Amino acid sequence: MAAKFWRSWQTLSHVARQLMAARFLRSIAQGALGVDFTLYLAARHWSAAEVGLLLMAGGLSGAGLSVLVGTVSDRIGRRIFLLIYEVGLMIGTAAVIVFPVSWILVLTAALFGFGRGANGSSGPFAPAEQAWLAQSVPSQTRGKIFSFNAGLQFWGMGLGSLLAGILPHMVKAFSGAAIYLPVFGLTLVMAIINLVQIASLREQVPEAPRTLDSAEEHKEQESVHHQENRALMLLTGVNMVNSLGIGLVAPLLPYWFHLKFGVGPGAIGSVYALAFFLTGISSLMVGKLSEKFGLIRAIVLPRVLGVALLIAIPLMPAFSYAAVLYVARSIVNRGSVGARQAFSVGLVRDHRRGLASSLNAVSWSVPAALGPAIGGWLIGLGALTWPFGLAAGLQLLYVVLFPLLMGRYEPPKPALSERSG
Repeated sequence: MAAKFWRSWQTLSHVARQLMAARFLRSIAQGALGVDFTLYLAARHWSAAEVGLLLMAGGLSGAGLSVLVGTVSDRIGRRIFLLIYEVGLMIGTAAVIVFPVSWILVLTAALFGFGRGANGSSGPFAPAEQAWLAQSVPSQTRGKIFSFNAGLQFWGMGLGSLLAGILPHMVKAFSGAAIYLPVFGLTLVMAIINLVQIASLREQVPEAPRTLDSAEEHKEQESVHHQENRALMLLTGVNMVNSLGIGLVAPLLPYWFHLKFGVGPGAIGSVYALAFFLTGISSLMVGKLSEKFGLIRAIVLPRVLGVALLIAIPLMPAFSYAAVLYVARSIVNRGSVGARQAFSVGLVRDHRRGLASSLNAVSWSVPAALGPAIGGWLIGLGALTWPFGLAAGLQLLYVVLFPLLMGRYEPPKPALSERSG
């Protein structure tokens, strides 16, 4: 398996490998923050509602910016936006470490989505990142490669989750909320490495469509444009349903585990690490399934089981039982991330992939931003089960709507020779 993995890695372009490596490193830092950030806020005596509002701010702040980044990157290129992200992340994280006052924390967390577990995403600059990766890989194998990329980022999140249980105990002189500062140090180090890595890349800016020679060609181009816009709007609506369901629970789970079962970063981090490692394997399997059965089936079918597991988690009497169900749900639910990304960028031509990625990002970030505020409010009222029930209902609706509305846009499966290669 290792030899096959290495051969697949070697077949990728240099740009694709570097982008995937950068996302892997970024996901390690985000995995640690995904576990420890809400616990850090709890140590600073933030309420559940306040935690939810900050996570909401992190989602909303990037939504509008991501649309701008996606559309502009289609014209001027994607590299510059990733460089801006890494520089901004470096400055903001360093400020939190040196001056951990509330306004700096809120500003940095809102801009860079601290604690949202973004699987290595570059925040509002992710549309540029996804479009650049899509441009760098063959369209016929995009589902497999994006699933492979998702597997890498899940393994990175797993490593980060393990570090989430270790880093708070590294500096014995720290106490209270300060024990979590080494987690921010990890984020700073990864941002520096990725800045150097991305700066070394060279980019081929997407070519604008050629000037049309006839009225017939112009009409045909308009028809394609209209079909792409329709597909993007449908996908945006469907994603918003799913995203709201995810946002109600996922970002608040470490805080919820802490409140309900009294567990800390060591126990939560270990569970998250196992979930991410196994989800990485699941993502590779989904990549294979997408080649055999198509992207839509690979996306939808596992999520039916995910809905049932989500309903069962808050009914468990002990942390160990809830943790097992959480791990199982992560495997079946998150494993389709790469397939979903490949599906969205495949709806449009190359010179519009930044726009497609940005609309996809907004359709996820806005509802997912509202979710923690609602979930945090319910948890603050003592309704620890309600967020899970509401989330399960919305995700079940997504399972119905996605194949119903998006089935006509299913991309062709690769030929048998391309699958075996």
